[in-house]
Amino acid sequence: MSREAQASSALTFPPSVVVAIPARYGSERLPGKALLPLLGQPLIERVYRRVESIEGLDRLVVLTDDERISNVVKGFGGVAEMTPEDCASGTDRVAWAARSWDASAVVNVQGDEPLIDTDDLCAVISHLREHPEDPVVTLACDCPEDLIDDPNAVKVVCDLRGYALYFSRASIPARRNLGHARCRLHVGVYGYQLETLLELAALEPSPLELSESLEQLRALENGYRIRVLPAARPSIGVDTEEDVLRVERLLAGGSAN
Repeated sequence: MSREAQASSALTFPPSVVVAIPARYGSERLPGKALLPLLGQPLIERVYRRVESIEGLDRLVVLTDDERISNVVKGFGGVAEMTPEDCASGTDRVAWAARSWDASAVVNVQGDEPLIDTDDLCAVISHLREHPEDPVVTLACDCPEDLIDDPNAVKVVCDLRGYALYFSRASIPARRNLGHARCRLHVGVYGYQLETLLELAALEPSPLELSESLEQLRALENGYRIRVLPAARPSIGVDTEEDVLRVERLLAGGSAN
């Protein structure tokens, strides 16, 4: 094949990026939360339809350990694959399924974020396609003042090129001299080149990962770069009954976009 034909083929058939939504049935705070109704529509359907609205998606799939979730997804016309119940994390669930996929990259979207910003998600997908040299891609935005000292809100500091230096539940960077570096809130969407995802899933949990309970630190401790793209706003996840009410208020008020 000539160079011209190869270039044309590459333009016609861009690298395939699969968007995966891991959704297990068990949840410590909200058991079966993937099926919780939000204004009459199951949470997992809200997330799926939000992501599905993105133009040009190669493939979208829900990965679950429970037939009830799978049946609901297939019932509203979505795609679902069964995965083992004992996957330790959403990333492990995605990696288990991705071993059989014909894809160049994978994006892991949390199954409890029905208001995910689709422009931010598009940026991650596009970056994976256009920059195969970046093994992992994620998002961050300016951290609201009330979350800076919240250990449930993960912060990230980056180098001058936009690559993560560290993630922490602590307030980083220290605010000793204000005005030099702002605090940035991590937004939990992860994009992986497929080979990187499978390599990371095969590694043992790392010391910093275990200390902070943040699996992205496994990548940093093993020498993988994480590109951090700017996000429009913090994500809104559903972890408690209060979150359910908050998201329903936003959906009812038309503030979900």
